[in-house]
Amino acid sequence: MASGAGRYSIFVDTSAWIAFFSARDQNHSAAERLFREATARNASLVTTNLVLAEIHRLILHRAGVEAAGHALNTIESSARVSIVFSTGAHHAAAKAWLVSLSQHKLTYTDAISFAVMKDARCDGLFSFDSDFLPPASAPGVLPEESPVLLNPPSGPQEMAPES
Repeated sequence: MASGAGRYSIFVDTSAWIAFFSARDQNHSAAERLFREATARNASLVTTNLVLAEIHRLILHRAGVEAAGHALNTIESSARVSIVFSTGAHHAAAKAWLVSLSQHKLTYTDAISFAVMKDARCDGLFSFDSDFLPPASAPGVLPEESPVLLNPPSGPQEMAPES
């Protein structure tokens, strides 16, 4: 999963999944394209059970039970996606992120995501959430020279060339 295994990993935030599943989302086309690029480059996609909870809630209230279940099943059934279930260690790290990044409107789910990104040694991030991105560049969350940083709100940066 991590870059040390010869395959790079991208953490996928709620906003990227929602854009992918919602054809009406302003970032839908970009999300589809970026997921295709990640697949073409054999990237591993990492997300958390708390991100899944956010996805389910948002889609449930916007599109109904069937659409919410479809989204969860699609993510869960992909061999490319690793769902990380938060642990006590992630909780402790998340609390530390909430304190150290208190100047940002950081949710607990985002803080868990940072802990998971660091723990899983993710190489990059896929998010459309501008509130999520500045804290994600905090020291230790992602590698300094992140080879994959998908930041679609300001235009996607080029993905790293394959080795």
